[in-house]
Amino acid sequence: MPRQSDPIYLDHNAGAPLRPAVREIMIDVLGDAGNASSVHGHGRKARGRIEAAREQVARLCKARTRAVTFVSGGTEANMTALTPVWQDQGAPVYLDKLFRSAVEHPSVVTGGRFAAADQVVLPVDEQGAVRLEDLEAAVRDASPSLISVMAANNETGVIQPLARIGEIAGKYGHFFHVDAVQAAGRMAIDLDAWQADVATLSAHKFGGPQGIGAVVVRSTARLPSPLMIGGGQENWRRGGTENVAAIAGFGVAGTAALEEASDTRHLEDLKARLETGLRAVCPATVIFGEGADRLANTSCFAVPGIPAETALIAFDLERVSVSSGSACSSGKVSVSHVLTAMGGAEDLARCALRVSMGWDTRAEDIDRFLELWPGIVDRLNPQARHQAA
Repeated sequence: MPRQSDPIYLDHNAGAPLRPAVREIMIDVLGDAGNASSVHGHGRKARGRIEAAREQVARLCKARTRAVTFVSGGTEANMTALTPVWQDQGAPVYLDKLFRSAVEHPSVVTGGRFAAADQVVLPVDEQGAVRLEDLEAAVRDASPSLISVMAANNETGVIQPLARIGEIAGKYGHFFHVDAVQAAGRMAIDLDAWQADVATLSAHKFGGPQGIGAVVVRSTARLPSPLMIGGGQENWRRGGTENVAAIAGFGVAGTAALEEASDTRHLEDLKARLETGLRAVCPATVIFGEGADRLANTSCFAVPGIPAETALIAFDLERVSVSSGSACSSGKVSVSHVLTAMGGAEDLARCALRVSMGWDTRAEDIDRFLELWPGIVDRLNPQARHQAA
């Protein structure tokens, strides 16, 4: 059991701790010389490291090895996928609009390479899931376009009906992008089952290194136009000398994540333990997306009258790291566009905390969180413990 002074990390959706096996292979690779584009022995060794990792990441996504392109992270991956110009069977295809949900990650909310006037925001229901009838009505008569929906939300953990969305995309001749950054290691990734043309990943969400991600396509006959051009690296899909150490670490993390995604019962048990404890302290606790399918590792909740920013500071002083939602907003605590899109009141959204668990989370970590929570509640809003559900 951790000592009271030991730090506890419950913010895996922002970035997971580096796995020991990942650190080991990265240190090994960093000791090597060689550019993977060189034909001598050192270069061939670097190339072998990259191709081994490509195969590992492909297995994580049930994809073909050549379908994987390494990029600098999830944001670049999304920027690459969100393009109005694709290659289909070797010919350019020009997509008319970007249809994206109201709860996407900020890197998708920006629209990528689509002009602001060409973006259409799709509403979600009170659980945070895309309204399929609204999606179909929006795209039914549209020219070929791109639909972009995340596999699972980074704030609430709500899983989208991807197979149904892919079916609608295919029915009306549209392209389909899935932001799978939060999915890896927590649910199966399967572009064929989703009928998705492209999925995007980021290694640091599941114990790989920061600064490395991937664009994974269902078929190499249908590709987004490159974002980074230059040399012929990554099969001409992403210019720039490859970060061999990070790519090798990505591959090792991907193998571990694939195994963990096959059995998430440990995380489900921890989430149930947490949410039962939260309700025992404050019956009025609101758990966002509770009625939807959610990732096993994520719980986003609020107690009315307890501001998230103050609660975060209180936990941090006790060396417990949690979040108020997305970690991609300059470190600032602000009202979540995800929770407001779900119909949440702004005052309640300002109270939202997120606990996200991962490969190193133990029951003792959740117990420590629940041990601290009543005291924090009593300091910030003593009446909250007596509010009815």
